[in-house]
Amino acid sequence: MDEEITHKLAVLIDADNAQPSIVEGLLAEVAKFGTANVKRIYGDWTSPRLSSWKDVLLQHSIQPIQQFGYTRGKNATDSAMIIDAMDLLYSDKFDGFCLVSSDSDFTKLAARLRESGLVVYGFGEQKTPEPFVAACDKFVYTEVLRDEEDDQIETKQKSTNELKQDTKLVNLLRSAVEASSDETNWAHLGPVGSYIAKQSPEFDPRNYGFHKLGELVNATKLFEMEERPVGEGQSKAIYIKDKRK
Repeated sequence: MDEEITHKLAVLIDADNAQPSIVEGLLAEVAKFGTANVKRIYGDWTSPRLSSWKDVLLQHSIQPIQQFGYTRGKNATDSAMIIDAMDLLYSDKFDGFCLVSSDSDFTKLAARLRESGLVVYGFGEQKTPEPFVAACDKFVYTEVLRDEEDDQIETKQKSTNELKQDTKLVNLLRSAVEASSDETNWAHLGPVGSYIAKQSPEFDPRNYGFHKLGELVNATKLFEMEERPVGEGQSKAIYIKDKRK
């Protein structure tokens, strides 16, 4: 049996725009995409406001990179992180990058990394500017990462009416099903998910309070769903169809 190929990833965290509370969920999410061969976090570690990061860094073997704020009003941390990212890019040792920040200053960096053929995963709060979100192959809002660690702040599951009234969501789901469907108008859930990921980097069922795409689709009540056996085994595949068809 062939050995599974694992993508080598560089995880770069902007300490000025991320919270220690996301680290557990962040690294668990990164593990879904590949192996974090490099884990670095950037900030002015002489500043008391970053003291809450100390125990987290030791526990998860994240390397702190010191960057003094030489000039007020200028973000030296961003510059250091961007320079390091380019050095890592030119080392030709990585398949992708995980950029952890809610700062739009990393938009050009994400675009440049993708131009070089590497995959870019962005992580930031929902306030993250749209250009940075769109520049990534996949963008995960860190609010859902905290949810997984603390059930007390779990994202409220949206109702069927709320989902139906979300025009952007409904159009995205219907377009994905239409693009992935066969001549009978049924679409396999897998290709539907792939289409959505290409069209909307920030899409995540967890943003709506659901753990899986199938659960979200079912909750909208806009699609027919059925499970079909795969081959001669016990596994099943989910197929969906727009009820308007």
